[in-house]
Amino acid sequence: MRTRLSLALLTVLTGLSAAVVAVRPQEQTQFRSSVQTVPVYATVLDKAGRLVPDLEESQFEILDNGKVRPITVFKSDVQPISVVAMLDTSGSMTLNLDFLKVAAEQFVLRLMPEDRARIGSFSDLIFINPPTFTSNRDQLVRILRNDIRFGNPTFLWDAINASLTALQPETGRRVVLIFTDGADDKSQVATRDSVLERAQQEDIMIYAIGLQSVLPAIRLVTKPDRGLRKIAEDTGGGYFELTKTADLEKTFTRVADELHRQYVLGFTPEVADGLVHKLEVRVKTPGMIARARKSYIADKK
Repeated sequence: MRTRLSLALLTVLTGLSAAVVAVRPQEQTQFRSSVQTVPVYATVLDKAGRLVPDLEESQFEILDNGKVRPITVFKSDVQPISVVAMLDTSGSMTLNLDFLKVAAEQFVLRLMPEDRARIGSFSDLIFINPPTFTSNRDQLVRILRNDIRFGNPTFLWDAINASLTALQPETGRRVVLIFTDGADDKSQVATRDSVLERAQQEDIMIYAIGLQSVLPAIRLVTKPDRGLRKIAEDTGGGYFELTKTADLEKTFTRVADELHRQYVLGFTPEVADGLVHKLEVRVKTPGMIARARKSYIADKK
């Protein structure tokens, strides 16, 4: 009798355990160890600029200060992100704001259930909503439609700096998606170099979308700040410069697609000297290019 009861109890417990595993949400890749593991998020493109999401670990190599290091972490499945989508709402965007809202909404709708986001708007004033990161896409869409603030100058570097601050408490993969149609106009707190240095130190990826706007009333064509491309490339993000508002929607969609098709790589530095190291990710398959951050700090333990 006792044997039958024990077997029955074991069967119930086993079933409960399996149920818990079945509903467990996807977890972010953790890089916690007594030895530093450097996380690298890589986007791979072919010659035609198409995303390549199905490579194996053996097709990658990581160079630390020019020396190949063994890969200790490799994942090609979808990993959660925390993202601040920061949108330029300065005066030059007046005629394009409706296009921008629709395009940014497409980005929000393509976030995964495990992703977390906040929406920002900037001019001479910077706002980020909601107060904390959320996975509620309906709430984020309402913010896009109803809570975007408007102004005049373009405090571009201050907006990126505020986004980096907002992402500080988050763990895992952190991203700033910045949209602008103009150059920085008298930022009060940050510069291009200071936000680049901070993003590199804090391992935050920056994606930038730039738009050339036309202001017919004063015969002016605005162009996105030239420093955006360097910040995006050095942090492993992407840079897209547009001349037509019609391209906004597909570009925001492309960014969401890229973020969900990145590879997670990790390696252990040969020396922990506290210095900035050059970093390069290569794909051994001919014709394919990996886009990843270009440096890291080998922290002393």
